[in-house]
Amino acid sequence: MPLSPLEHDRRYGELDQVVRAYAGQQADDTPDRPSQALTAYLRQTWHDRPWALAVAERQLREYADHPPGRLRLRLGEFYPVPDVGLSDSEIQRWLYCLADHIRHSVEQGEVPPPSTPATHWEWHARFPELGQFLGGWFSQDMPDEFAGHDAAVDDYRATTDAQLVVRLVGELHELLALDLDEPDCALALAELGMEVDPPAPYAPSGWLELVAHRLAGPRAVYAPETTEGRE
Repeated sequence: MPLSPLEHDRRYGELDQVVRAYAGQQADDTPDRPSQALTAYLRQTWHDRPWALAVAERQLREYADHPPGRLRLRLGEFYPVPDVGLSDSEIQRWLYCLADHIRHSVEQGEVPPPSTPATHWEWHARFPELGQFLGGWFSQDMPDEFAGHDAAVDDYRATTDAQLVVRLVGELHELLALDLDEPDCALALAELGMEVDPPAPYAPSGWLELVAHRLAGPRAVYAPETTEGRE
């Protein structure tokens, strides 16, 4: 019987987060050194969900202790580990290695120092609303959907809950505080889903400042038209 969403999250939810952190990254962890992907997962999870690390360690170890057979995977009764470039015979050892690194990090209190996001997963985990904004309103279809960048920003604001707009403003300021040079800022925008260039004459950081200012300002309020006083 296929896993229900609740059962999936209870048994494999945080394991899935760990494995997703390896998208586009090498699973080259060794007993002496965690990979860049695992370091990024540790850094972000320590920051916003430290309690989840113990869950991840347990789920990784339990999955490695009882690897599913092909039949149960085909029936949807187990979480299928996505392809991370390792053979089936290497997966079990790799999962134990990840669990050991996470346990060591928790028990020793070894937290990766703050840093600019190093992986695609970390960019989106750290800036979730900015990823929604750029990927949803500034994809390659933006020129066909809106009259320009300002129109897209205004549409986001008009159709998005005010609390999420405030969250986006905070994430914009956090990204700007990384003080990236313009090429790295452009790469950050691409990682977060932007598929069009900022409008001329703005550099990426200058456009982000403009967007933050535009979204932080008061919403335009239009009074309804009235016929009072007309003949």
